[in-house]
Amino acid sequence: MRLPFQRTPPTPTTHLLPSGPVTLDESYELCREFNKRHGTTYYWSTKVLPKIKQHHVHALYAFARYADDIVDEIPSQGGRDVPTEVRAATLADFGQRFFDDLAAGKSEDPVLKAVVHTVRAFDIDTTAFDRFLRSMTMDLTVESYETWEDLLVYMDGSAAVIGEMMLPILEPSDYDTALPHARDLGNAFQLTNFLRDVDEDLDRGRQYIPLEDSRRFGVDLNQRAVTPEFIALMHFEIERCRALYESADIGISMLPDRSAKAIRAAFTLYGRILDKIEAQQYDVFTSRASVSTTEKAAMVVKLLR
Repeated sequence: MRLPFQRTPPTPTTHLLPSGPVTLDESYELCREFNKRHGTTYYWSTKVLPKIKQHHVHALYAFARYADDIVDEIPSQGGRDVPTEVRAATLADFGQRFFDDLAAGKSEDPVLKAVVHTVRAFDIDTTAFDRFLRSMTMDLTVESYETWEDLLVYMDGSAAVIGEMMLPILEPSDYDTALPHARDLGNAFQLTNFLRDVDEDLDRGRQYIPLEDSRRFGVDLNQRAVTPEFIALMHFEIERCRALYESADIGISMLPDRSAKAIRAAFTLYGRILDKIEAQQYDVFTSRASVSTTEKAAMVVKLLR
Protein backbone atom coordinates (compact mmCIF):
# COMPACT_ATOMS: atom_id res chain seq x y z
CA MET A 1 0.00 0.00 0.00
CA ARG A 2 1.32 3.47 -0.86
CA LEU A 3 0.95 5.85 2.06
CA PRO A 4 -0.47 9.34 1.54
CA PHE A 5 2.90 11.09 1.89
CA GLN A 6 4.57 8.87 -0.68
CA ARG A 7 4.69 10.11 -4.24
CA THR A 8 3.60 7.83 -7.04
CA PRO A 9 6.77 7.04 -8.99
CA PRO A 10 6.77 7.91 -12.69
CA THR A 11 6.33 5.12 -15.21
CA PRO A 12 9.71 3.42 -15.81
CA THR A 13 11.39 4.50 -19.01
CA THR A 14 11.47 0.84 -20.07
CA HIS A 15 7.69 1.11 -20.57
CA LEU A 16 7.77 4.33 -22.59
CA LEU A 17 9.52 3.29 -25.78
CA PRO A 18 7.84 4.01 -29.13
CA SER A 19 6.78 1.00 -31.17
CA GLY A 20 8.39 1.99 -34.46
CA PRO A 21 11.59 3.57 -35.76
CA VAL A 22 12.44 7.14 -34.73
CA THR A 23 14.39 9.98 -36.26
CA LEU A 24 17.36 11.50 -34.47
CA ASP A 25 15.25 14.47 -33.40
CA GLU A 26 12.57 12.12 -32.07
CA SER A 27 15.20 10.17 -30.14
CA TYR A 28 16.47 13.35 -28.51
CA GLU A 29 12.89 14.35 -27.69
CA LEU A 30 12.33 10.96 -26.04
CA CYS A 31 15.46 11.52 -23.96
CA ARG A 32 14.20 14.96 -22.97
CA GLU A 33 10.89 13.44 -21.88
CA PHE A 34 12.73 10.88 -19.74
CA ASN A 35 14.66 13.68 -18.06
CA LYS A 36 11.53 15.74 -17.49
CA ARG A 37 9.68 12.79 -15.94
CA HIS A 38 12.42 11.38 -13.74
CA GLY A 39 15.21 13.89 -13.19
CA THR A 40 13.44 17.15 -12.52
CA THR A 41 16.43 18.82 -10.84
CA TYR A 42 18.67 17.95 -13.78
CA TYR A 43 15.91 18.90 -16.20
CA TRP A 44 15.40 22.38 -14.82
CA SER A 45 19.14 22.96 -14.46
CA THR A 46 19.71 21.94 -18.07
CA LYS A 47 17.45 24.79 -19.19
CA VAL A 48 20.21 27.21 -18.20
CA LEU A 49 22.56 25.73 -20.81
CA PRO A 50 22.64 27.04 -24.39
CA LYS A 51 19.93 25.23 -26.38
CA ILE A 52 22.53 23.71 -28.65
CA LYS A 53 23.83 21.69 -25.68
CA GLN A 54 20.64 20.86 -23.78
CA HIS A 55 19.65 17.85 -25.87
CA HIS A 56 23.08 16.26 -25.41
CA VAL A 57 22.67 16.37 -21.63
CA HIS A 58 19.19 14.85 -22.00
CA ALA A 59 20.75 11.99 -23.99
CA LEU A 60 23.30 11.20 -21.29
CA TYR A 61 20.59 11.35 -18.63
CA ALA A 62 18.35 9.01 -20.63
CA PHE A 63 21.13 6.45 -21.02
CA ALA A 64 21.69 6.36 -17.25
CA ARG A 65 17.97 6.44 -16.41
CA TYR A 66 17.07 3.66 -18.80
CA ALA A 67 19.80 1.35 -17.47
CA ASP A 68 18.81 2.17 -13.90
CA ASP A 69 15.16 1.37 -14.64
CA ILE A 70 16.17 -2.03 -16.05
CA VAL A 71 17.86 -2.79 -12.72
CA ASP A 72 15.15 -1.37 -10.47
CA GLU A 73 12.08 -2.59 -12.30
CA ILE A 74 10.87 -4.92 -9.58
CA PRO A 75 7.15 -4.72 -10.40
CA SER A 76 6.73 -5.44 -14.08
CA GLN A 77 3.75 -4.36 -16.12
CA GLY A 78 2.17 -7.70 -15.28
CA GLY A 79 2.50 -6.95 -11.57
CA ARG A 80 5.04 -9.71 -10.88
CA ASP A 81 8.68 -9.47 -9.90
CA VAL A 82 11.16 -9.50 -12.75
CA PRO A 83 13.76 -12.19 -11.88
CA THR A 84 17.30 -10.96 -11.31
CA GLU A 85 18.66 -13.08 -14.14
CA VAL A 86 16.18 -11.51 -16.55
CA ARG A 87 17.17 -7.98 -15.54
CA ALA A 88 20.85 -8.94 -15.75
CA ALA A 89 20.40 -10.28 -19.28
CA THR A 90 18.38 -7.21 -20.33
CA LEU A 91 21.03 -4.85 -18.94
CA ALA A 92 23.83 -6.81 -20.65
CA ASP A 93 21.93 -6.67 -23.93
CA PHE A 94 21.41 -2.92 -23.59
CA GLY A 95 25.11 -2.40 -22.94
CA GLN A 96 26.16 -4.62 -25.83
CA ARG A 97 23.82 -2.79 -28.22
CA PHE A 98 25.28 0.52 -27.11
CA PHE A 99 28.88 -0.49 -27.75
CA ASP A 100 28.00 -2.21 -31.03
CA ASP A 101 26.09 0.83 -32.24
CA LEU A 102 28.85 3.15 -31.10
CA ALA A 103 31.37 1.15 -33.12
CA ALA A 104 29.04 1.29 -36.14
CA GLY A 105 28.59 5.03 -35.71
CA LYS A 106 24.80 4.90 -35.65
CA SER A 107 21.88 3.27 -33.87
CA GLU A 108 18.27 2.42 -34.58
CA ASP A 109 17.43 2.03 -30.89
CA PRO A 110 15.00 4.81 -29.84
CA VAL A 111 17.18 5.82 -26.87
CA LEU A 112 20.66 4.92 -28.13
CA LYS A 113 20.24 6.79 -31.42
CA ALA A 114 20.63 10.10 -29.56
CA VAL A 115 23.19 8.75 -27.08
CA VAL A 116 25.52 7.46 -29.80
CA HIS A 117 25.24 10.77 -31.63
CA THR A 118 26.15 12.71 -28.47
CA VAL A 119 29.08 10.46 -27.52
CA ARG A 120 30.57 10.76 -30.99
CA ALA A 121 29.92 14.50 -31.26
CA PHE A 122 31.90 15.23 -28.09
CA ASP A 123 34.31 12.29 -28.21
CA ILE A 124 33.24 11.21 -24.72
CA ASP A 125 35.46 8.54 -23.15
CA THR A 126 33.63 5.25 -23.68
CA THR A 127 35.28 3.62 -20.65
CA ALA A 128 32.98 5.78 -18.52
CA PHE A 129 29.97 3.96 -19.96
CA ASP A 130 31.59 0.59 -19.29
CA ARG A 131 32.19 1.53 -15.66
CA PHE A 132 28.65 2.85 -15.35
CA LEU A 133 27.14 -0.40 -16.59
CA ARG A 134 29.41 -2.38 -14.27
CA SER A 135 28.02 -0.50 -11.26
CA MET A 136 24.46 -1.00 -12.48
CA THR A 137 25.21 -4.72 -12.61
CA MET A 138 26.40 -4.56 -9.00
CA ASP A 139 22.97 -3.29 -7.97
CA LEU A 140 21.48 -6.60 -9.08
CA THR A 141 23.32 -8.62 -6.44
CA VAL A 142 25.13 -6.33 -3.96
CA GLU A 143 22.88 -5.32 -1.07
CA SER A 144 25.30 -3.30 1.08
CA TYR A 145 28.84 -1.92 1.32
CA GLU A 146 31.12 -2.52 4.26
CA THR A 147 33.24 0.66 4.10
CA TRP A 148 33.22 4.10 2.52
CA GLU A 149 36.03 2.96 0.26
CA ASP A 150 33.88 0.01 -0.88
CA LEU A 151 31.00 2.37 -1.62
CA LEU A 152 33.31 4.65 -3.60
CA VAL A 153 34.11 1.73 -5.91
CA TYR A 154 30.41 1.48 -6.70
CA MET A 155 30.00 5.25 -6.94
CA ASP A 156 32.88 5.51 -9.38
CA GLY A 157 30.63 3.86 -11.95
CA SER A 158 27.24 5.05 -10.75
CA ALA A 159 28.02 8.71 -10.08
CA ALA A 160 31.57 9.96 -10.63
CA VAL A 161 31.50 8.84 -14.27
CA ILE A 162 28.46 11.06 -14.88
CA GLY A 163 30.66 14.05 -14.11
CA GLU A 164 33.25 12.66 -16.51
CA MET A 165 30.66 12.21 -19.27
CA MET A 166 29.37 15.75 -18.82
CA LEU A 167 32.69 17.58 -18.88
CA PRO A 168 33.26 17.54 -22.66
CA ILE A 169 29.81 19.10 -23.14
CA LEU A 170 30.44 21.73 -20.44
CA GLU A 171 33.86 22.64 -21.92
CA PRO A 172 35.97 23.59 -18.86
CA SER A 173 39.02 25.82 -19.29
CA ASP A 174 41.29 22.98 -18.12
CA TYR A 175 39.80 19.51 -18.48
CA ASP A 176 42.39 17.64 -16.40
CA THR A 177 42.19 20.10 -13.50
CA ALA A 178 38.38 20.14 -13.54
CA LEU A 179 38.02 16.36 -13.75
CA PRO A 180 38.38 15.40 -10.05
CA HIS A 181 35.96 18.15 -9.06
CA ALA A 182 33.42 16.95 -11.62
CA ARG A 183 33.75 13.45 -10.19
CA ASP A 184 33.20 14.82 -6.69
CA LEU A 185 30.03 16.58 -7.84
CA GLY A 186 28.69 13.33 -9.26
CA ASN A 187 29.46 11.62 -5.95
CA ALA A 188 27.86 14.47 -3.99
CA PHE A 189 24.63 14.15 -5.95
CA GLN A 190 24.67 10.37 -5.49
CA LEU A 191 25.29 10.51 -1.74
CA THR A 192 22.53 13.11 -1.42
CA ASN A 193 20.18 10.64 -3.11
CA PHE A 194 21.30 7.85 -0.78
CA LEU A 195 20.58 9.95 2.32
CA ARG A 196 17.20 11.10 1.02
CA ASP A 197 16.16 7.62 -0.15
CA VAL A 198 17.17 5.41 2.80
CA ASP A 199 13.60 4.18 3.19
CA GLU A 200 13.03 3.53 -0.53
CA ASP A 201 16.34 1.68 -0.83
CA LEU A 202 15.49 -0.53 2.14
CA ASP A 203 12.30 -1.49 0.29
CA ARG A 204 14.56 -2.66 -2.55
CA GLY A 205 16.72 -4.64 -0.14
CA ARG A 206 19.66 -2.23 -0.35
CA GLN A 207 21.69 -0.17 2.10
CA TYR A 208 24.07 2.43 0.71
CA ILE A 209 25.20 3.90 4.01
CA PRO A 210 28.43 1.99 4.80
CA LEU A 211 27.87 -0.77 7.34
CA GLU A 212 30.92 0.28 9.35
CA ASP A 213 29.32 3.71 9.82
CA SER A 214 26.04 2.19 10.99
CA ARG A 215 27.89 0.01 13.51
CA ARG A 216 29.98 2.94 14.71
CA PHE A 217 26.84 4.88 15.59
CA GLY A 218 24.90 1.85 16.81
CA VAL A 219 22.22 1.99 14.12
CA ASP A 220 20.21 -0.76 12.47
CA LEU A 221 18.66 0.90 9.42
CA ASN A 222 16.12 -1.89 9.08
CA GLN A 223 14.41 -0.61 12.23
CA ARG A 224 13.59 2.61 10.34
CA ALA A 225 13.67 4.56 13.59
CA VAL A 226 14.77 8.17 14.02
CA THR A 227 16.77 7.63 17.20
CA PRO A 228 19.53 9.91 18.57
CA GLU A 229 21.99 7.38 17.15
CA PHE A 230 20.40 7.58 13.70
CA ILE A 231 20.47 11.38 13.81
CA ALA A 232 24.19 11.29 14.65
CA LEU A 233 24.80 8.91 11.74
CA MET A 234 22.90 11.12 9.32
CA HIS A 235 24.73 14.22 10.54
CA PHE A 236 28.06 12.47 9.89
CA GLU A 237 27.07 11.43 6.37
CA ILE A 238 25.67 14.88 5.52
CA GLU A 239 28.95 16.51 6.54
CA ARG A 240 30.81 13.99 4.37
CA CYS A 241 28.52 14.92 1.50
CA ARG A 242 29.04 18.65 1.99
CA ALA A 243 32.79 18.14 1.76
CA LEU A 244 32.22 16.68 -1.70
CA TYR A 245 30.13 19.72 -2.64
CA GLU A 246 32.97 21.99 -1.47
CA SER A 247 35.37 20.25 -3.84
CA ALA A 248 32.82 20.40 -6.66
CA ASP A 249 32.43 24.15 -6.12
CA ILE A 250 36.06 24.62 -7.15
CA GLY A 251 35.39 22.95 -10.49
CA ILE A 252 32.37 25.11 -11.31
CA SER A 253 34.63 28.18 -11.48
CA MET A 254 36.50 26.49 -14.35
CA LEU A 255 33.43 26.37 -16.60
CA PRO A 256 32.21 28.92 -19.15
CA ASP A 257 29.46 31.21 -17.88
CA ARG A 258 26.36 29.35 -19.11
CA SER A 259 27.78 25.94 -18.20
CA ALA A 260 28.74 27.23 -14.76
CA LYS A 261 25.25 28.62 -14.19
CA ALA A 262 23.60 25.32 -15.17
CA ILE A 263 25.81 23.28 -12.87
CA ARG A 264 25.41 25.89 -10.13
CA ALA A 265 21.64 25.43 -10.37
CA ALA A 266 21.89 21.66 -9.90
CA PHE A 267 24.55 22.16 -7.20
CA THR A 268 22.30 24.52 -5.24
CA LEU A 269 19.06 22.60 -5.67
CA TYR A 270 20.61 19.28 -4.68
CA GLY A 271 22.32 20.91 -1.71
CA ARG A 272 18.93 22.09 -0.51
CA ILE A 273 17.84 18.46 -0.15
CA LEU A 274 20.38 18.09 2.65
CA ASP A 275 18.95 21.23 4.28
CA LYS A 276 15.46 19.77 4.05
CA ILE A 277 16.58 16.48 5.62
CA GLU A 278 17.89 18.49 8.56
CA ALA A 279 14.74 20.63 8.68
CA GLN A 280 12.56 17.52 9.04
CA GLN A 281 14.73 16.33 11.93
CA TYR A 282 16.44 13.66 9.82
CA ASP A 283 13.19 11.71 9.45
CA VAL A 284 13.66 10.19 5.99
CA PHE A 285 11.20 7.39 6.75
CA THR A 286 7.89 9.26 6.87
CA SER A 287 8.61 12.17 4.53
CA ARG A 288 10.75 12.41 1.40
CA ALA A 289 12.95 15.49 1.42
CA SER A 290 12.47 17.27 -1.89
CA VAL A 291 12.75 20.62 -3.60
CA SER A 292 9.51 21.86 -5.15
CA THR A 293 9.07 22.50 -8.84
CA THR A 294 8.42 26.15 -7.97
CA GLU A 295 11.82 26.41 -6.31
CA LYS A 296 13.49 24.77 -9.30
CA ALA A 297 11.80 27.05 -11.80
CA ALA A 298 12.62 30.14 -9.74
CA MET A 299 16.28 29.14 -9.68
CA VAL A 300 16.36 28.81 -13.47
CA VAL A 301 14.63 32.17 -13.99
CA LYS A 302 17.11 33.84 -11.64
CA LEU A 303 20.13 32.41 -13.43
CA LEU A 304 18.84 33.29 -16.88
CA ARG A 305 18.53 37.00 -16.08
